[in-house]
Amino acid sequence: MVDITGRTGGLVGGFAMGFVHLHLHTQYSLLDGAIRLKDLFERVKSMSMDAVAITDHGNMFGAVKFYDDAKKAGVKPVVGCEVYLAPDGRHVKQKGRSPYHLVLLARNELGYRNLSKLVSLGYLEGFYGKPRVDKELLRQYSAGLIALSGCLSGEVPVLLKEGKKDEAYRMVEEYRSLFEPGSYFLELQKNGIPQQDLVNEELLNISELTGIPVVGTNDCHYMEREHHLAHEVLVCIQTGKKLSDEKRLSFPTDQFYLKTPDEMYEQFRGIEKALENTERIVSMCDLKIPMGKPLLPRFPVEAGDSSDAFLHRLAATGLEKYLNSREEAGEKLDREEYGRRLDYEASVISRMGFADYYLIVWDFIRHARENGIPVGPGRGSGAGSLVAFSVGITRLDPLKFDLLFERFLNPERIDMPDFDVDFCQRKRDKLIEYVTQTYGKERVSQIITYSTLNAKAAIKDAGRVLGFQFEETDKLTKLIPEGPAAAKKTIRDHMKEDAKLRELANQDDRHKQLIETACALEGLNRQAGVHAAGVVIAKDPLIDVAPLCTGKDGEVITEYAKEDIEKVGLVKFDFLGLKTLTVIDDALALIRKNGKEAPDLEALPLDLPDVYELICSGETEGVFQMESPGFRKLVRQLRPDRFGDIIAVLALYRPGPLGGGMVDDYVMRKRGEQALEYSHPVLKQVLEETYGVIVYQEQVMRIACVLGGFAMSKADELRKAISKKKKDKIKQLREEFITGGVAQGYPLGLLSELMDNVEKFGEYGFNKSHSAAYAFISYWTAFLKVRFPAEFMAALTSLDKDKPEKMVAKLADCRRMGIPVRVPHINKSDKEFSVSGEEILFGLAGIKNVGETAVDAMIEERERTGPFKDFLDFCVRVDGRKVNKRVFEGLINAGAFDCFP
Repeated sequence: MVDITGRTGGLVGGFAMGFVHLHLHTQYSLLDGAIRLKDLFERVKSMSMDAVAITDHGNMFGAVKFYDDAKKAGVKPVVGCEVYLAPDGRHVKQKGRSPYHLVLLARNELGYRNLSKLVSLGYLEGFYGKPRVDKELLRQYSAGLIALSGCLSGEVPVLLKEGKKDEAYRMVEEYRSLFEPGSYFLELQKNGIPQQDLVNEELLNISELTGIPVVGTNDCHYMEREHHLAHEVLVCIQTGKKLSDEKRLSFPTDQFYLKTPDEMYEQFRGIEKALENTERIVSMCDLKIPMGKPLLPRFPVEAGDSSDAFLHRLAATGLEKYLNSREEAGEKLDREEYGRRLDYEASVISRMGFADYYLIVWDFIRHARENGIPVGPGRGSGAGSLVAFSVGITRLDPLKFDLLFERFLNPERIDMPDFDVDFCQRKRDKLIEYVTQTYGKERVSQIITYSTLNAKAAIKDAGRVLGFQFEETDKLTKLIPEGPAAAKKTIRDHMKEDAKLRELANQDDRHKQLIETACALEGLNRQAGVHAAGVVIAKDPLIDVAPLCTGKDGEVITEYAKEDIEKVGLVKFDFLGLKTLTVIDDALALIRKNGKEAPDLEALPLDLPDVYELICSGETEGVFQMESPGFRKLVRQLRPDRFGDIIAVLALYRPGPLGGGMVDDYVMRKRGEQALEYSHPVLKQVLEETYGVIVYQEQVMRIACVLGGFAMSKADELRKAISKKKKDKIKQLREEFITGGVAQGYPLGLLSELMDNVEKFGEYGFNKSHSAAYAFISYWTAFLKVRFPAEFMAALTSLDKDKPEKMVAKLADCRRMGIPVRVPHINKSDKEFSVSGEEILFGLAGIKNVGETAVDAMIEERERTGPFKDFLDFCVRVDGRKVNKRVFEGLINAGAFDCFP
């Protein structure tokens, strides 16, 4: 009995006995855990510990990343969670009783699955301030789990604190019965809290009487003892308190850090067995999380049919229809080439097992089109697939635009295909509802994402907690630049680069403490949200594969972020909301409402002179991806006069090509101001469309095939290696390219020079499939602006009605274009900007201080009982609770009542 409890025993060789931290909170215990995964494993190894656990509060957000990173670092991962236990059952949700804490660790894959289910059900069924499970669920899902009785908030410690020893004994036996034999441990901690020492003594007594072993933990919340203050600040950020608030939530000592085994054995003198039991528990754990194998969902096909056959028939039918329509329009197409490409793609898709993926995407895009949800023509490398085009996933012919299937799906590399699909921003949710109904809500989920404490946020949040005035922290944060490059830098990086920031930060001890604290907090997760596009569709119920939680609006989301979802094999589908598709949809509706025939944008000729004239003028406000001053300057210089120029300019207007001289070369060669030369005649077939400039990644691939003799799959490896700057891989493929080129009779010097250029410019190369698809949206918006200016500008302005600066800019563009914009009219204006003839009528929701609730109430009353007769009539009829004084003032100032005498 003594050997189990650890009441006696000595140290062996000083403090050399083993120990593992089994109760630890990472950055995924949001605004509570301050241990970063990227620092954890090296620190553990430096302390001569070969394993460590993750036990975040109520969630498994970081479980997969923790597991994967630990494995890579050579540390054994123990995956767990400190769950919240509802005192009266998970379905009882009332104030007054806080949930208990209980630490659960997964012994094996079964335990991991059960832990995932428990955590999920804590959110889905037991959420009340926190995700809560209960003993009914523990009894159901205890297999493969080890339980530790928890910190001072555990049920047994709480009973002991309250002096209810007999009840605590009974509760210990109840917990033991919930779990498999030998899987329940009494948790001891040494944290400097007097009450903890009393609880420890009672737990040791219980252990002697029951034979239940004890285990020593430290409830780690931060890495180093010196981070205690930063952690206190972090908790204050969570609770909205200041450090000076006496009644704030606080950790009473500075002992909740990642202690060394020596420190732990020093504190656990006389009960060393509790620490040795940590290694005993680790030896009981042998978890292997299944990773890498895609868990593809199945598309429902009729009995006797197969997904491969159905997809091929669907594609063949669609392609035949397309070829017939183009031939009827007078085009000459090589049917054999199209047939070969379709059969080749279909065979690759079938061999790789991706037919179901294609069919699922086809189905929800078909549903969108049939139900008036605008869909983009394509996005990303998926536009290079003829099968995708033939079934209607994309809307541009990849052979016509020389797009490559292998850029999307490499036959030699088993990577999941990834169709990114743009939908109308406003109607995207309807599509998610459709896939949820089709595949079952238990198999469909959105994906979690996290916002972090970046440099500015860390300074602002820490400053508020430490009692700084807003003006003081604002002086500091204003010196930290915006943008993607700046976001990658730390506070220390910015201080090194900016003497003024350095001076302000070091002006006194108070500011130095602020910076030290902010540096300790930056990069930690601040809050969870929902990924803007990602949706998981699973083959089996998601709760069997990954833990789930709920978003702020109650929607079900995965607890694993996008990268971790893919690691465990779940398939992500991107439903992107594109604002421009909403503008187009609204503009077409206004065209119809204004008594005009709405154009079929997908059927437009791509050589309309007035469209190119508009683009060349640089007056491209509202034209997709052509709005910035720099882009306007570029198109004025380039003067695009063919669709290929639009594709190229979208690919070229990026920092790399602009800084590398590629844009200047393209412009000058197009204008005939620079000689167009090729280092070898064979390159003309690859680079002629871009005037000899390597613009697209697909051109890099074609050069590798034509001159180096590469298969297209090998060429895609080269493309990827260059874009990812993988030097060793580039070196290997360079040698293969030169060897293959020499074998085909090309001079060594030419091949070496060409590979230099490919490496130099290929790094900036853009995905042509994506650029070509987006060029259509640019062309359509330019067409609408030149042919239907009032309707287009009204739709464009409506979407920016909540952004005054942007709305004013759009209205200024209307004036420049000569489009009259009439003041709001209380009886004629719609909520949004509308059109009458060739005039725009100001939308009521665009008026300052007039919100949508008030507008809806006014329009509803107007439609119910007719136009308002005069101002008094308006005042009598509208709901004063919704149309308040500020709304009245806004309407009066905007002239909405000027129509009344």
